[in-house]
Amino acid sequence: MGTTQTEQTQLKLGRLKKARQRLLQRYEHQPFVSCLAGLYGCQWRRYQLTRSQPGHCCCSKLECGSFALIVLTFCLSLVFLYFWSEARNDYNDFDWFNFGNLGFWFPWSIVLLILAVFLFTYVAVLLLLGVCLLSEGQRLYLHWCHKIGISVTLILSIVASSVLTDLWSKEWFTVLLSFQVTAPYLHIGGVVLMTLLCWPVALHVFRINIRVRQMAIMVLYITVLVTLYLVPLGMYSPCIKESSSLGSAPALIGHRGAPMLAPENTYMSFEKALAAGADGLETDVTISYDGVPFLMHDKNLRRTTNVKDVFPNWTHTSPAMFTWRELQSLNAGSWFFSQDPFGTASSLNPDEHLQAQNQSVCSLRDFLDLAAQHGKLVIFDLYRPPRGHPYRDTWISRTLDVIQNESSIHSSQVLWLPPELREFVQEIDPELQQTTAEQASVEDLQLRHISRLNIHYSSMSEKEIRKYAAANISTNLYVISEPWLYSLAWCAGAHSVATNAVHILKNLQRPLFLMTPNEYRLMWILTDIASLILDVIIFVFHWWRERGLALSVDSSSVLENGSYRQFRTEVNDVWSLSNMSASDKQEPSL
Repeated sequence: MGTTQTEQTQLKLGRLKKARQRLLQRYEHQPFVSCLAGLYGCQWRRYQLTRSQPGHCCCSKLECGSFALIVLTFCLSLVFLYFWSEARNDYNDFDWFNFGNLGFWFPWSIVLLILAVFLFTYVAVLLLLGVCLLSEGQRLYLHWCHKIGISVTLILSIVASSVLTDLWSKEWFTVLLSFQVTAPYLHIGGVVLMTLLCWPVALHVFRINIRVRQMAIMVLYITVLVTLYLVPLGMYSPCIKESSSLGSAPALIGHRGAPMLAPENTYMSFEKALAAGADGLETDVTISYDGVPFLMHDKNLRRTTNVKDVFPNWTHTSPAMFTWRELQSLNAGSWFFSQDPFGTASSLNPDEHLQAQNQSVCSLRDFLDLAAQHGKLVIFDLYRPPRGHPYRDTWISRTLDVIQNESSIHSSQVLWLPPELREFVQEIDPELQQTTAEQASVEDLQLRHISRLNIHYSSMSEKEIRKYAAANISTNLYVISEPWLYSLAWCAGAHSVATNAVHILKNLQRPLFLMTPNEYRLMWILTDIASLILDVIIFVFHWWRERGLALSVDSSSVLENGSYRQFRTEVNDVWSLSNMSASDKQEPSL
């Protein structure tokens, strides 16, 4: 029994679809798509690939949720990576904090940075694979191994950020400060990223038949894009200014000398700082049991001496409870090579290596004489001895005695920081430069004869610095070792900074990221205009292509005179095969 005309038509249409698929394979990037699908969902074989059909969603609800989870994890891992990379200025403090709690040295900060980079890279690659698959019109399928990996990355990012926030919350102020120098470039990066996302967004907007979904995607995309376009209107950076309004570079005060080049708070460390061009020296002073002021920062001697070998039962004893003779028997340099806190110990030549190995605890007198010899300023914290110490109540008088009578330094070179008995100190030595860590009102500071502020860099504010400068009160920021932070302090008008990296910051000839308002305005406007033009072109292109595909599908169900109508594909127009019906006529009837 012969087939009806409708059945023949359907049969020929089926064969036509097969021919169309064979032709499409010539134009599709099949190896590329297979690689994408293999990496994303372990679908390496061609028959496992599935294209999303016009008018349908790009994937199932489960896979939509998986892709949304990737986007969320990408954002959180990016925040964590940015947070930790910008905290690099304080890595040394973080590692010593862990040393104090764990009892052994390990570069936890670098390990954490490597972990953050690895997790972010993993998520970013998966997100890129997903976007590329969507751009190729493929349905998404995320392999279960990646789903576990994404979940672990999300949990680690949240836990790490929460723990660091709890233990080190002030670092978020560092992140906020970093935006003052990186925001112009982050803005450009955000605009570029949204422009790249325009292709898959436009593709799926015009493929979805549900108007509510279309409008939701369009509104969300346009809202984010317009927000990025207008972000510079509310942006502030002290580094966007005319070069003529830029002040002189902040003076560099060696924080415990040059701790990247020699063991901290040793004579060699201060010599290294002066050789690198330091304008001043900073240290911490403790008074020995027999009344000799010496340099020591920690509450015990474990970290920076070999007290564990010499006095194994006194490892947790306060340094102030040691006599000067006992302190002199300790080695204060060998730890620098065994722990290598900045990763710079290998930069020392053999002579410097030998010198550093034999450093001893430095006295305040030697420190002051070195500064006097080079005409440099000094600033130090002074720790009150514990109860039961002979100098518990006279620690300030003893320190003043060394400054005035035992050392060769002039009192005007000393920035006096200890807040205790300040009026008494002013009466004894009025030439000391009174310095405070308190950001009080200008009137209060002037009443107390304060000439300089010594504040943490996270409190940096161009407005506040200029307000105090107008009253002849200088500002010193501590501890700044990264060039971008130093550049920000320079642009904000800081007068000096305490730093671990005198040898690095001294080489900066101008602030990083410095640009004039006109230069930034031009960069901002050109970026937004270029992005807008590309977005319009991409949306118009996808609208035209998907409209042509819809028309082609509607008209492809009718056969006319042995020729098939035009089919619109995602890549090119594939025209029908002529005379195919003639060969079909030669086939026997079913």
